[in-house]
Amino acid sequence: MGNIKVVDLFCGIGGLTHGLVLEGFNVVAGVDNDESCKYAFEKNNHSKFIHKDIADFSSAELEKIYRGSPIKVLIGCAPCQPFSSLNKNKSAYKTRDNRWEPLYEFIKLIKDVKPDIVSMENVADLANKKKYPVFAKFVRILKAEGYSIFYKIIDVSRYGVPQRRKRLVLLASLLGDISLIQETHNRENLITVRDVIGRLKPIRDGQVDPNDPMHRASKLSDLNKKRILATPKNGGNAKSWSKDLIPDCYKRESGKTFMSSVYGRMRWDEPAPTMTTHCVSLGTGRYGHPTQNRAISLREAAIFQSFPDYYEFNEPDKISTTKVAKQIGNAVPVLLGRVIAKSIRKHIELYQW
Repeated sequence: MGNIKVVDLFCGIGGLTHGLVLEGFNVVAGVDNDESCKYAFEKNNHSKFIHKDIADFSSAELEKIYRGSPIKVLIGCAPCQPFSSLNKNKSAYKTRDNRWEPLYEFIKLIKDVKPDIVSMENVADLANKKKYPVFAKFVRILKAEGYSIFYKIIDVSRYGVPQRRKRLVLLASLLGDISLIQETHNRENLITVRDVIGRLKPIRDGQVDPNDPMHRASKLSDLNKKRILATPKNGGNAKSWSKDLIPDCYKRESGKTFMSSVYGRMRWDEPAPTMTTHCVSLGTGRYGHPTQNRAISLREAAIFQSFPDYYEFNEPDKISTTKVAKQIGNAVPVLLGRVIAKSIRKHIELYQW
């Protein structure tokens, strides 16, 4: 697969790219408008990071990158905020929204360049075509351009990622029918929190492991220290707190539903919850360590996103917890990247390329 050129749009720090690299694909370039992702993308993938907004990345540039490739593969994960279930803004129901421009630009590049194989990964809710007509249009245009299309909402934990994370995966090909490989895990053998972080050195809130600068936990306020101490180990939540520990917003009827998840602890023998850009903060989800009195560390978040330990996110002496947490939360899990790569390779081999 090394002679087949792959380009990753909205590449971020390279989670999707790294999955393809590990499966032997030649990802020659990644495009993203966040320059802070350049170090991690290039350092770990030996590929070129192109710092551009997708709207400024031309079809001619893409054609030039693909020159000489027997098969052109275009992959990407368009920014998902407009489609996230966390976004309740009514403007999300409009047929055209400026926040959706990245996906429309993705469509334009496909129409102009006609890559042989396309893969798009995004939040599960995007598949709701009535709610998000942009996806229906995306599929309709691909079909009109002659692509065979497969898309499915998956839980990445069923492919060995130690995290429950529902995502929409789309594959399209001009070569013929294409699909995602079968699930590799089931309810009986999911990879758990214990399986992947049980080996790590215990640390306190605000502490950094001297042997691993990524294994650092955010400092808790005095109030949050009391809250985590009052939260039962291994899956406990805010329902066990005394009234003086409960934030005022959760005392209202509308806030009671958050009591079972926000400020909660993970469970040792289950996959982790979905990693977000705020996954190392105690008050933004079930991001408390199962037994230690702190939120999860950057290293633990990276592991739940299936990044290998050798992956470098920043130079060791320049790690920003907020910035790296955002990069990790926005990333495609590396193992999902490998699943997509295996699916593409199987497809190419089927059509004898």
